[in-house]
Amino acid sequence: MIARAGRFGRTLQVVVIMAGLGAAHAHAEGPPLEQRMMLGVGTHQGLGGAASKRGYIPATNIAQIRELGLTSFRDDFSWSDFELPGRQLGFNPLLGRLEAQIKSDVAKPVLILGSGHHLVPNSYPPTTDEARQRFVDYAVAAAQSVIDRKPIFELWNEWNIAARKNPDFTAENYVALAQATYPAVKRVLPDAPFVIGAIGDDPDWRWTKNLLQLGLLKYADGISVHLYNHCDRVRRRTASEVIDRLTAFRQLVDQASGHANFPIYLTETGWPTASGKCGIDEQTSADNIAQLILWSATASSWLKGIWLYELKDSGTNPSDLEDNFGLYHFDNSPKAAVCAVRDSWAFIRSSLGAEVAKSSDGVTIIKSASTTGPRAAVWSNDKTRRYEVRLREDSPKVTYDYPCNRSSTPASGGWMAVSSTPLLLTSADGSAIPDLDIRSVE
Repeated sequence: MIARAGRFGRTLQVVVIMAGLGAAHAHAEGPPLEQRMMLGVGTHQGLGGAASKRGYIPATNIAQIRELGLTSFRDDFSWSDFELPGRQLGFNPLLGRLEAQIKSDVAKPVLILGSGHHLVPNSYPPTTDEARQRFVDYAVAAAQSVIDRKPIFELWNEWNIAARKNPDFTAENYVALAQATYPAVKRVLPDAPFVIGAIGDDPDWRWTKNLLQLGLLKYADGISVHLYNHCDRVRRRTASEVIDRLTAFRQLVDQASGHANFPIYLTETGWPTASGKCGIDEQTSADNIAQLILWSATASSWLKGIWLYELKDSGTNPSDLEDNFGLYHFDNSPKAAVCAVRDSWAFIRSSLGAEVAKSSDGVTIIKSASTTGPRAAVWSNDKTRRYEVRLREDSPKVTYDYPCNRSSTPASGGWMAVSSTPLLLTSADGSAIPDLDIRSVE
Protein backbone atom coordinates (compact mmCIF):
# COMPACT_ATOMS: atom_id res chain seq x y z
CA MET A 1 0.00 0.00 0.00
CA ILE A 2 1.34 3.44 -0.95
CA ALA A 3 -0.07 6.54 0.68
CA ARG A 4 0.83 10.16 0.02
CA ALA A 5 -0.76 13.53 0.59
CA GLY A 6 -2.61 15.12 -2.30
CA ARG A 7 -3.14 18.78 -3.16
CA PHE A 8 -6.76 18.88 -2.02
CA GLY A 9 -6.85 18.54 1.76
CA ARG A 10 -5.97 15.16 3.25
CA THR A 11 -6.35 13.06 0.14
CA LEU A 12 -4.77 9.62 0.22
CA GLN A 13 -3.85 7.73 -2.89
CA VAL A 14 -3.82 4.10 -1.80
CA VAL A 15 -2.52 1.43 -4.11
CA VAL A 16 -4.40 -1.81 -3.53
CA ILE A 17 -2.99 -4.82 -5.40
CA MET A 18 -6.14 -6.74 -6.24
CA ALA A 19 -4.64 -8.76 -9.08
CA GLY A 20 -2.69 -10.89 -6.62
CA LEU A 21 -5.97 -12.48 -5.58
CA GLY A 22 -7.11 -13.64 -9.00
CA ALA A 23 -8.89 -16.92 -9.50
CA ALA A 24 -5.82 -19.14 -9.89
CA HIS A 25 -4.17 -17.93 -6.68
CA ALA A 26 -7.44 -18.00 -4.76
CA HIS A 27 -8.14 -21.66 -5.50
CA ALA A 28 -4.78 -22.49 -3.93
CA GLU A 29 -6.00 -20.99 -0.67
CA GLY A 30 -8.48 -23.78 -0.08
CA PRO A 31 -12.26 -24.17 0.08
CA PRO A 32 -14.67 -21.25 0.60
CA LEU A 33 -14.61 -19.49 3.95
CA GLU A 34 -17.93 -21.02 5.03
CA GLN A 35 -16.22 -24.44 4.98
CA ARG A 36 -13.19 -23.23 6.95
CA MET A 37 -14.83 -21.02 9.58
CA MET A 38 -18.23 -20.89 11.25
CA LEU A 39 -20.38 -17.85 11.83
CA GLY A 40 -22.81 -18.52 14.63
CA VAL A 41 -24.96 -16.98 17.30
CA GLY A 42 -25.67 -17.57 20.97
CA THR A 43 -29.15 -18.82 21.87
CA HIS A 44 -30.90 -19.66 25.14
CA GLN A 45 -32.87 -22.82 24.46
CA GLY A 46 -30.93 -24.83 27.05
CA LEU A 47 -31.74 -22.62 30.04
CA GLY A 48 -35.05 -21.87 31.68
CA GLY A 49 -36.93 -25.12 31.29
CA ALA A 50 -39.79 -25.97 28.98
CA ALA A 51 -40.87 -22.32 28.51
CA SER A 52 -38.37 -19.50 28.19
CA LYS A 53 -38.75 -16.25 30.11
CA ARG A 54 -36.23 -14.85 27.63
CA GLY A 55 -38.74 -15.40 24.83
CA TYR A 56 -36.85 -18.12 22.97
CA ILE A 57 -39.13 -20.32 20.85
CA PRO A 58 -37.41 -22.96 18.70
CA ALA A 59 -39.55 -22.60 15.57
CA THR A 60 -39.12 -18.82 15.53
CA ASN A 61 -35.42 -18.89 16.34
CA ILE A 62 -34.65 -21.63 13.82
CA ALA A 63 -36.24 -19.45 11.12
CA GLN A 64 -34.12 -16.49 12.26
CA ILE A 65 -30.89 -18.52 12.07
CA ARG A 66 -31.83 -19.51 8.52
CA GLU A 67 -32.67 -15.91 7.61
CA LEU A 68 -29.23 -14.79 8.77
CA GLY A 69 -27.49 -17.59 6.86
CA LEU A 70 -25.58 -18.69 9.95
CA THR A 71 -23.73 -22.00 10.11
CA SER A 72 -23.70 -22.59 13.88
CA PHE A 73 -25.40 -21.80 17.17
CA ARG A 74 -24.09 -22.01 20.74
CA ASP A 75 -26.22 -22.98 23.73
CA ASP A 76 -26.06 -24.41 27.25
CA PHE A 77 -26.32 -28.17 27.75
CA SER A 78 -27.25 -27.86 31.42
CA TRP A 79 -26.04 -30.69 33.66
CA SER A 80 -28.83 -30.11 36.21
CA ASP A 81 -31.48 -30.34 33.50
CA PHE A 82 -29.91 -33.26 31.62
CA GLU A 83 -29.43 -35.48 34.72
CA LEU A 84 -32.67 -35.87 36.66
CA PRO A 85 -32.91 -37.44 40.14
CA GLY A 86 -31.97 -41.11 40.19
CA ARG A 87 -29.19 -40.49 37.65
CA GLN A 88 -31.58 -40.39 34.74
CA LEU A 89 -29.40 -38.91 32.01
CA GLY A 90 -30.92 -37.82 28.72
CA PHE A 91 -33.13 -35.31 26.98
CA ASN A 92 -36.37 -34.56 28.82
CA PRO A 93 -38.98 -31.78 28.78
CA LEU A 94 -36.62 -29.39 30.59
CA LEU A 95 -34.33 -29.52 27.55
CA GLY A 96 -37.07 -29.92 24.96
CA ARG A 97 -36.40 -26.55 23.33
CA LEU A 98 -32.69 -27.29 22.96
CA GLU A 99 -33.41 -30.76 21.61
CA ALA A 100 -35.76 -29.32 18.99
CA GLN A 101 -33.19 -26.79 17.82
CA ILE A 102 -30.43 -29.40 17.64
CA LYS A 103 -32.58 -31.90 15.77
CA SER A 104 -33.69 -29.28 13.25
CA ASP A 105 -30.17 -29.44 11.78
CA VAL A 106 -30.43 -25.70 11.17
CA ALA A 107 -26.72 -25.29 12.02
CA LYS A 108 -23.83 -26.97 13.82
CA PRO A 109 -24.42 -26.94 17.59
CA VAL A 110 -21.79 -25.72 20.03
CA LEU A 111 -22.88 -27.21 23.34
CA ILE A 112 -21.62 -25.87 26.66
CA LEU A 113 -20.98 -28.62 29.20
CA GLY A 114 -21.21 -27.36 32.73
CA SER A 115 -22.91 -25.27 35.41
CA GLY A 116 -22.76 -27.84 38.20
CA HIS A 117 -25.58 -30.00 39.57
CA HIS A 118 -27.73 -29.14 42.57
CA LEU A 119 -27.80 -32.81 43.71
CA VAL A 120 -24.06 -33.48 43.36
CA PRO A 121 -21.87 -32.25 46.24
CA ASN A 122 -18.82 -30.18 45.34
CA SER A 123 -19.97 -29.82 41.73
CA TYR A 124 -20.05 -26.02 41.36
CA PRO A 125 -17.33 -26.31 40.36
CA PRO A 126 -16.25 -29.98 40.52
CA THR A 127 -13.47 -30.02 43.10
CA THR A 128 -13.25 -33.67 44.14
CA ASP A 129 -12.54 -36.87 42.25
CA GLU A 130 -16.12 -38.03 42.87
CA ALA A 131 -17.65 -34.79 41.56
CA ARG A 132 -15.38 -34.81 38.54
CA GLN A 133 -16.36 -38.40 37.74
CA ARG A 134 -20.04 -37.50 37.98
CA PHE A 135 -19.36 -34.63 35.58
CA VAL A 136 -17.58 -36.99 33.18
CA ASP A 137 -20.55 -39.40 33.32
CA TYR A 138 -22.85 -36.52 32.36
CA ALA A 139 -20.54 -35.32 29.58
CA VAL A 140 -20.29 -38.82 28.09
CA ALA A 141 -24.07 -39.28 28.18
CA ALA A 142 -24.52 -35.82 26.63
CA ALA A 143 -22.14 -36.74 23.82
CA GLN A 144 -23.96 -40.00 23.20
CA SER A 145 -27.30 -38.16 22.99
CA VAL A 146 -26.10 -36.03 20.04
CA ILE A 147 -23.77 -38.53 18.45
CA ASP A 148 -25.26 -38.03 14.97
CA ARG A 149 -25.39 -34.20 15.05
CA LYS A 150 -21.67 -33.38 14.54
CA PRO A 151 -21.48 -31.04 17.55
CA ILE A 152 -18.69 -29.04 19.14
CA PHE A 153 -18.34 -29.24 22.93
CA GLU A 154 -17.15 -26.36 25.10
CA LEU A 155 -16.09 -26.93 28.71
CA TRP A 156 -18.01 -24.64 31.09
CA ASN A 157 -18.71 -20.94 30.55
CA GLU A 158 -16.53 -18.11 31.86
CA TRP A 159 -14.98 -20.10 34.72
CA ASN A 160 -12.60 -17.20 35.34
CA ILE A 161 -15.49 -14.78 35.94
CA ALA A 162 -16.97 -17.13 38.56
CA ALA A 163 -13.54 -17.18 40.25
CA ARG A 164 -14.06 -13.59 41.33
CA LYS A 165 -16.80 -14.71 43.77
CA ASN A 166 -15.94 -18.35 44.47
CA PRO A 167 -12.35 -19.33 45.34
CA ASP A 168 -12.99 -22.92 44.21
CA PHE A 169 -12.95 -21.75 40.60
CA THR A 170 -9.18 -22.06 40.36
CA ALA A 171 -7.19 -22.59 37.20
CA GLU A 172 -5.94 -25.88 38.66
CA ASN A 173 -9.51 -27.18 39.14
CA TYR A 174 -10.39 -26.21 35.57
CA VAL A 175 -7.36 -28.05 34.17
CA ALA A 176 -8.21 -31.11 36.29
CA LEU A 177 -11.76 -31.12 34.90
CA ALA A 178 -10.49 -30.83 31.33
CA GLN A 179 -7.98 -33.62 31.92
CA ALA A 180 -10.76 -35.94 33.10
CA THR A 181 -13.42 -34.95 30.57
CA TYR A 182 -11.52 -34.59 27.30
CA PRO A 183 -10.48 -38.25 26.73
CA ALA A 184 -13.88 -39.56 27.85
CA VAL A 185 -15.82 -37.39 25.38
CA LYS A 186 -13.33 -38.09 22.57
CA ARG A 187 -13.87 -41.84 22.99
CA VAL A 188 -17.56 -41.29 22.24
CA LEU A 189 -17.17 -38.68 19.49
CA PRO A 190 -13.56 -38.67 18.26
CA ASP A 191 -14.35 -36.23 15.43
CA ALA A 192 -16.20 -33.68 17.58
CA PRO A 193 -13.95 -30.74 18.54
CA PHE A 194 -13.57 -30.34 22.31
CA VAL A 195 -12.95 -26.69 23.13
CA ILE A 196 -11.71 -25.35 26.44
CA GLY A 197 -11.47 -21.88 27.96
CA ALA A 198 -14.65 -19.87 27.36
CA ILE A 199 -12.51 -17.16 28.93
CA GLY A 200 -14.36 -14.03 29.97
CA ASP A 201 -12.88 -10.59 30.55
CA ASP A 202 -9.21 -11.16 31.41
CA PRO A 203 -7.14 -7.98 31.95
CA ASP A 204 -3.56 -8.41 30.70
CA TRP A 205 -4.43 -12.08 30.02
CA ARG A 206 -3.38 -13.04 33.56
CA TRP A 207 -5.87 -15.91 33.84
CA THR A 208 -5.09 -17.12 30.34
CA LYS A 209 -1.36 -17.19 30.97
CA ASN A 210 -1.90 -19.23 34.13
CA LEU A 211 -4.03 -21.79 32.27
CA LEU A 212 -1.50 -22.07 29.48
CA GLN A 213 1.38 -22.55 31.92
CA LEU A 214 -0.56 -25.41 33.53
CA GLY A 215 -0.64 -27.24 30.19
CA LEU A 216 -4.36 -26.89 29.47
CA LEU A 217 -3.95 -27.15 25.70
CA LYS A 218 -3.01 -30.83 26.01
CA TYR A 219 -6.65 -31.56 26.81
CA ALA A 220 -8.37 -29.74 23.97
CA ASP A 221 -8.80 -29.40 20.23
CA GLY A 222 -9.18 -25.63 20.50
CA ILE A 223 -9.48 -22.75 22.94
CA SER A 224 -12.30 -20.22 23.21
CA VAL A 225 -12.50 -16.64 24.38
CA HIS A 226 -15.17 -13.96 24.90
CA LEU A 227 -14.41 -10.37 23.90
CA TYR A 228 -16.52 -7.31 24.71
CA ASN A 229 -15.70 -3.61 24.88
CA HIS A 230 -19.05 -1.85 25.29
CA CYS A 231 -18.00 -0.42 28.67
CA ASP A 232 -14.61 0.75 27.41
CA ARG A 233 -13.94 4.36 26.40
CA VAL A 234 -16.35 5.34 23.65
CA ARG A 235 -13.66 5.52 20.96
CA ARG A 236 -12.56 1.97 21.81
CA ARG A 237 -15.99 0.34 21.50
CA THR A 238 -15.06 -0.89 18.04
CA ALA A 239 -14.49 -4.02 16.01
CA SER A 240 -10.86 -2.94 15.59
CA GLU A 241 -10.29 -3.17 19.34
CA VAL A 242 -11.79 -6.68 19.45
CA ILE A 243 -9.61 -7.72 16.51
CA ASP A 244 -6.47 -6.37 18.19
CA ARG A 245 -7.18 -8.26 21.44
CA LEU A 246 -8.08 -11.43 19.59
CA THR A 247 -4.79 -11.23 17.68
CA ALA A 248 -2.88 -10.78 20.96
CA PHE A 249 -4.72 -13.80 22.41
CA ARG A 250 -3.73 -15.84 19.38
CA GLN A 251 -0.07 -14.97 19.87
CA LEU A 252 -0.17 -16.19 23.49
CA VAL A 253 -1.85 -19.44 22.48
CA ASP A 254 0.49 -20.14 19.58
CA GLN A 255 3.50 -19.58 21.80
CA ALA A 256 2.16 -21.92 24.48
CA SER A 257 1.17 -24.64 22.01
CA GLY A 258 4.42 -24.56 20.10
CA HIS A 259 2.48 -24.60 16.85
CA ALA A 260 1.27 -21.84 14.59
CA ASN A 261 -2.48 -21.55 14.08
CA PHE A 262 -3.73 -23.42 17.15
CA PRO A 263 -7.54 -23.39 16.70
CA ILE A 264 -9.25 -20.42 18.36
CA TYR A 265 -13.00 -19.94 18.78
CA LEU A 266 -14.51 -16.53 19.54
CA THR A 267 -17.59 -17.98 21.19
CA GLU A 268 -19.01 -14.69 22.45
CA THR A 269 -18.80 -11.13 21.19
CA GLY A 270 -21.32 -8.39 20.61
CA TRP A 271 -22.53 -4.90 21.47
CA PRO A 272 -25.68 -4.29 23.55
CA THR A 273 -28.12 -1.69 22.25
CA ALA A 274 -29.27 -0.57 25.70
CA SER A 275 -30.12 3.06 26.36
CA GLY A 276 -28.15 3.32 29.61
CA LYS A 277 -24.47 3.38 30.48
CA CYS A 278 -22.35 1.18 28.18
CA GLY A 279 -25.14 0.92 25.62
CA ILE A 280 -24.38 1.16 21.90
CA ASP A 281 -26.74 2.55 19.28
CA GLU A 282 -28.15 0.03 16.82
CA GLN A 283 -26.24 1.31 13.78
CA THR A 284 -22.87 1.29 15.55
CA SER A 285 -23.52 -2.24 16.79
CA ALA A 286 -24.44 -3.32 13.26
CA ASP A 287 -21.35 -1.68 11.75
CA ASN A 288 -19.03 -3.28 14.31
CA ILE A 289 -20.47 -6.71 13.61
CA ALA A 290 -20.23 -6.28 9.84
CA GLN A 291 -16.59 -5.20 10.10
CA LEU A 292 -15.73 -8.18 12.29
CA ILE A 293 -17.38 -10.63 9.90
CA LEU A 294 -15.62 -9.17 6.86
CA TRP A 295 -12.24 -9.19 8.63
CA SER A 296 -12.67 -12.83 9.68
CA ALA A 297 -11.86 -14.00 6.15
CA THR A 298 -8.26 -12.93 6.72
CA ALA A 299 -7.89 -15.05 9.88
CA SER A 300 -9.43 -18.40 8.95
CA SER A 301 -6.12 -20.27 9.24
CA TRP A 302 -6.50 -20.05 13.02
CA LEU A 303 -9.93 -18.54 13.77
CA LYS A 304 -12.46 -21.36 13.55
CA GLY A 305 -15.58 -19.42 14.31
CA ILE A 306 -17.32 -16.31 15.64
CA TRP A 307 -20.51 -16.58 17.71
CA LEU A 308 -22.41 -13.33 18.11
CA TYR A 309 -24.10 -12.79 21.46
CA GLU A 310 -27.02 -13.19 21.17
CA LEU A 311 -29.78 -14.05 18.67
CA LYS A 312 -32.57 -12.02 20.31
CA ASP A 313 -32.98 -9.70 23.25
CA SER A 314 -33.56 -11.55 26.52
CA GLY A 315 -35.78 -8.89 28.08
CA THR A 316 -37.64 -5.63 27.54
CA ASN A 317 -35.92 -3.18 29.90
CA PRO A 318 -34.38 -0.63 27.50
CA SER A 319 -31.63 0.37 29.95
CA ASP A 320 -30.58 -3.13 31.04
CA LEU A 321 -27.46 -4.37 29.24
CA GLU A 322 -28.26 -8.07 29.55
CA ASP A 323 -31.69 -7.51 28.03
CA ASN A 324 -30.35 -5.89 24.86
CA PHE A 325 -27.57 -7.94 23.26
CA GLY A 326 -29.85 -9.46 20.61
CA LEU A 327 -29.68 -9.14 16.86
CA TYR A 328 -33.47 -9.14 17.07
CA HIS A 329 -35.59 -7.28 19.61
CA PHE A 330 -37.42 -9.23 22.32
CA ASP A 331 -40.53 -9.29 20.12
CA ASN A 332 -38.40 -10.78 17.30
CA SER A 333 -38.50 -7.66 15.13
CA PRO A 334 -35.11 -7.08 13.48
CA LYS A 335 -32.52 -4.57 14.60
CA ALA A 336 -30.09 -2.97 12.15
CA ALA A 337 -27.68 -5.83 12.90
CA VAL A 338 -29.88 -8.40 11.16
CA CYS A 339 -29.28 -7.19 7.62
CA ALA A 340 -25.69 -6.26 8.53
CA VAL A 341 -24.97 -9.86 9.54
CA ARG A 342 -26.89 -11.36 6.63
CA ASP A 343 -25.35 -9.16 3.95
CA SER A 344 -21.74 -9.04 5.19
CA TRP A 345 -21.68 -12.83 5.63
CA ALA A 346 -23.27 -13.34 2.20
CA PHE A 347 -20.56 -11.08 0.74
CA ILE A 348 -17.58 -12.86 2.34
CA ARG A 349 -18.63 -16.47 2.93
CA SER A 350 -17.48 -17.58 -0.55
CA SER A 351 -14.02 -16.07 -0.05
CA LEU A 352 -11.19 -18.35 -1.17
CA GLY A 353 -8.47 -16.13 0.22
CA ALA A 354 -8.28 -12.69 1.81
CA GLU A 355 -5.78 -10.07 2.93
CA VAL A 356 -6.08 -6.97 5.07
CA ALA A 357 -4.55 -3.57 4.42
CA LYS A 358 -4.94 -0.57 6.70
CA SER A 359 -4.17 2.97 5.59
CA SER A 360 -2.24 5.36 7.81
CA ASP A 361 -5.36 7.48 8.09
CA GLY A 362 -7.72 5.00 9.70
CA VAL A 363 -9.22 3.11 6.76
CA THR A 364 -9.34 -0.70 6.62
CA ILE A 365 -9.40 -2.51 3.29
CA ILE A 366 -10.13 -6.23 2.99
CA LYS A 367 -9.14 -7.74 -0.35
CA SER A 368 -10.55 -11.14 -1.19
CA ALA A 369 -11.09 -13.54 -4.06
CA SER A 370 -14.23 -15.63 -4.32
CA THR A 371 -15.65 -18.24 -6.64
CA THR A 372 -17.18 -15.38 -8.66
CA GLY A 373 -14.18 -13.05 -8.71
CA PRO A 374 -12.32 -10.40 -6.69
CA ARG A 375 -14.02 -8.42 -3.98
CA ALA A 376 -13.05 -5.65 -1.57
CA ALA A 377 -14.53 -4.16 1.58
CA VAL A 378 -13.57 -0.69 2.80
CA TRP A 379 -14.51 1.11 6.00
CA SER A 380 -13.49 3.82 8.43
CA ASN A 381 -12.21 2.54 11.79
CA ASP A 382 -13.60 5.63 13.51
CA LYS A 383 -17.33 6.25 13.13
CA THR A 384 -16.76 10.02 13.47
CA ARG A 385 -14.52 10.13 10.38
CA ARG A 386 -15.72 9.73 6.81
CA TYR A 387 -13.92 9.21 3.53
CA GLU A 388 -14.57 8.79 -0.15
CA VAL A 389 -12.95 6.38 -2.60
CA ARG A 390 -12.91 6.05 -6.37
CA LEU A 391 -11.47 3.60 -8.86
CA ARG A 392 -8.27 4.90 -10.42
CA GLU A 393 -9.16 3.20 -13.70
CA ASP A 394 -12.45 2.79 -15.50
CA SER A 395 -13.88 -0.67 -14.84
CA PRO A 396 -17.52 -0.99 -15.91
CA LYS A 397 -17.93 -4.47 -14.37
CA VAL A 398 -17.13 -3.31 -10.83
CA THR A 399 -20.14 -2.45 -8.70
CA TYR A 400 -20.57 -1.29 -5.11
CA ASP A 401 -23.14 -1.47 -2.37
CA TYR A 402 -23.39 -1.57 1.43
CA PRO A 403 -24.80 -4.02 3.99
CA CYS A 404 -28.54 -3.38 4.24
CA ASN A 405 -28.44 -1.49 0.93
CA ARG A 406 -27.60 -4.07 -1.74
CA SER A 407 -28.15 -1.96 -4.85
CA SER A 408 -25.18 -3.04 -7.05
CA THR A 409 -24.41 0.45 -8.39
CA PRO A 410 -21.65 0.84 -11.02
CA ALA A 411 -18.45 1.96 -9.28
CA SER A 412 -16.75 3.72 -12.19
CA GLY A 413 -16.95 7.44 -12.69
CA GLY A 414 -17.32 8.93 -9.23
CA TRP A 415 -16.51 8.99 -5.56
CA MET A 416 -18.12 6.43 -3.23
CA ALA A 417 -18.85 7.15 0.45
CA VAL A 418 -16.84 5.33 3.11
CA SER A 419 -17.91 5.37 6.75
CA SER A 420 -18.01 2.83 9.55
CA THR A 421 -20.63 1.05 7.43
CA PRO A 422 -18.49 -1.05 5.06
CA LEU A 423 -18.41 -0.26 1.35
CA LEU A 424 -18.56 -3.51 -0.64
CA LEU A 425 -16.92 -3.69 -4.09
CA THR A 426 -17.53 -6.60 -6.45
CA SER A 427 -16.01 -7.47 -9.83
CA ALA A 428 -18.69 -9.17 -11.91
CA ASP A 429 -16.45 -10.51 -14.68
CA GLY A 430 -13.55 -11.88 -12.62
CA SER A 431 -11.15 -9.07 -13.53
CA ALA A 432 -9.09 -7.29 -10.88
CA ILE A 433 -10.60 -4.39 -8.99
CA PRO A 434 -8.50 -1.30 -9.86
CA ASP A 435 -6.41 0.59 -7.33
CA LEU A 436 -8.27 3.13 -5.19
CA ASP A 437 -7.92 6.82 -4.48
CA ILE A 438 -9.06 7.63 -0.93
CA ARG A 439 -9.75 11.10 0.43
CA SER A 440 -10.91 12.36 3.79
CA VAL A 441 -14.23 14.18 4.02
CA GLU A 442 -14.06 17.03 6.50
